[in-house]
Amino acid sequence: MSPTSAANADFTFPVRIYWEDTDAGGIVFYANYLKFFERARTEWLRSLGIGQQRLREDTGGMFVVSETHLKYHRPARLDDLLHVTATVQEIGRVSMLVKQSVLLNQEQLCTGSIRIGWVDAASLKPARIPATVLAALQSTSPH
Repeated sequence: MSPTSAANADFTFPVRIYWEDTDAGGIVFYANYLKFFERARTEWLRSLGIGQQRLREDTGGMFVVSETHLKYHRPARLDDLLHVTATVQEIGRVSMLVKQSVLLNQEQLCTGSIRIGWVDAASLKPARIPATVLAALQSTSPH
């Protein structure tokens, strides 16, 4: 399955669970959900024409995670094919809040909200998200 995206809809990215993702109990290690969320956000941005390396080279800025809130509902296990979603919840001038879920057969395993801030890459100080990036992000916002 390939990633999917449409304006005002969840972006969905498939993730298969491998041995390296599991803990001694055979379930996905809790911190790995943050990795899955990161992959989905990166591919979501890429689907909008926002390549993060190119963006940094062109603007001197980059996105960083400034806050996370996760809730674990059920475990994922070896060989599961998960679908990780990303949806803009709110957009500001210097940050955005992204709502994310990890699903197995439409059942939520983990949900979260991740605040992503824009910073100057050299100083790591907050800065305004470039207008072109804001426009692309706002095209996916439900508001």
